[in-house]
Amino acid sequence: MALLGHEPPAGCQNVLVLNESDVLEVLDLLKGAGAAAWVDGGWGVDALVGETTRMHSDLDLVVLSDQLDVVRDALAGAGFTEVLRDRLPTALAVADGAGREIDLHPVLGSLREGGQQQLPGGERFHYPAPVTGTIGGRRVLCVDAATQVRCHLGYQATDKDRRDMERLRAGTGVELPPGYLPSP
Repeated sequence: MALLGHEPPAGCQNVLVLNESDVLEVLDLLKGAGAAAWVDGGWGVDALVGETTRMHSDLDLVVLSDQLDVVRDALAGAGFTEVLRDRLPTALAVADGAGREIDLHPVLGSLREGGQQQLPGGERFHYPAPVTGTIGGRRVLCVDAATQVRCHLGYQATDKDRRDMERLRAGTGVELPPGYLPSP
């Protein structure tokens, strides 16, 4: 199965985009392989808000560490064979021939309880059990709003980060830290 065949939006040249159908194909692929995954990052924000709010060049997924080999094999079968960043056990980023990226965040745990992501230096980050959001009109598992906010702390926020967090606040009511509050 190749996740190819869609064109960049009008007026955009050489923009690598994962659209709603790509995301749902990847989730179906992993489910069919017997692997659990929940959506994080920009697509996770969109899932919580219930609509696609911007273009996405990557898909962030929380996956169970003990299923990482299954996830990698399934993605490789779909053309995601190029390893962009291998920071295991913390993260792994792969891309397909078109350059579209999937960032994997392995956790020790379960769908029912969530899990611990091992960070550099031995610290751990807890992802609670996934909640339900919507992508392309379909219910998907995703990271909850409070954890999305926690994932955006500890670094200099970009304009894209600020817009994502404002959309998340507007769509879910989650509280934002001072660095993400809208200017008066």
